Amino acid sequence: MSYYGQFGSRTSRLPKEAFRPSAIFLGLLALLAVSGWMAFAGYGNPRINVFLFVAAGWTISLCLHEYSHALVAFKGGDHDIAHRGYLTLNPLKYTHPLLSIVLPLVFVMIGGIGLPGGAVWVNHGAIRSRFVDSLISFAGPAMNLVLAILLVVPFSLGLDTSGQPEFWAGLAFLAFLQLTASVLNFVPMPGVDGGNLVYPWLSPQWQRGFSHVAPWGMLILIALLWSPRIGGWFFSVVYGIGDLIGLPSYQVSYGLSLFRFWSF
Repeated sequence: MSYYGQFGSRTSRLPKEAFRPSAIFLGLLALLAVSGWMAFAGYGNPRINVFLFVAAGWTISLCLHEYSHALVAFKGGDHDIAHRGYLTLNPLKYTHPLLSIVLPLVFVMIGGIGLPGGAVWVNHGAIRSRFVDSLISFAGPAMNLVLAILLVVPFSLGLDTSGQPEFWAGLAFLAFLQLTASVLNFVPMPGVDGGNLVYPWLSPQWQRGFSHVAPWGMLILIALLWSPRIGGWFFSVVYGIGDLIGLPSYQVSYGLSLFRFWSF
């Protein structure tokens, strides 16, 4: 997710550290690899393994989502993005750790929904065109969609998943979370990426109204999802897309049940 803001853009020479992956992100990659291997090998508690695998994978995807926003913004003219640490893939740099990381993880735990995370602050006044401005908002959910497709490839190819059921179920659930994040982020509502995507093309009057609603847009979206009818429609769309790309729904359900290790 990206937010509109006005910052002075510094164009001085940037240190290499501004583009180097953070130790936290590398640690998350290590956790993903180790927990994934443990789930694949059947070593230890399978539910804890799947929980760690999905939690690490989802947090990594949140970092990649925000990094995509930041990279396009940097290429589009907002060089101060790098000074603020957004190109280091450090989850602690994305606005607020509670809103960016903890809240999305909580929603995964209680609802199996890939809630959009925090945001990078972009100086949209420094962006060279409206098209690039829209592309900044598009880049985040597009990353989630790409990740979903990549995670679904083993299922689409018809690989035998019977030998390591817990690992493949965790992978399917992680792919499902990417799909939910993509659908939610593409909703054209103020305060989420879909709304920010169309914002540059609105008239000044509509932009003022957009800006008034945007701070509450995410809360409105969350409230709507708790409605049985809207929530049911949302999940039917996500499962429909999953069917189109070859994501087995039974694997998703099993992965969710394993992820919620505290429920058993």
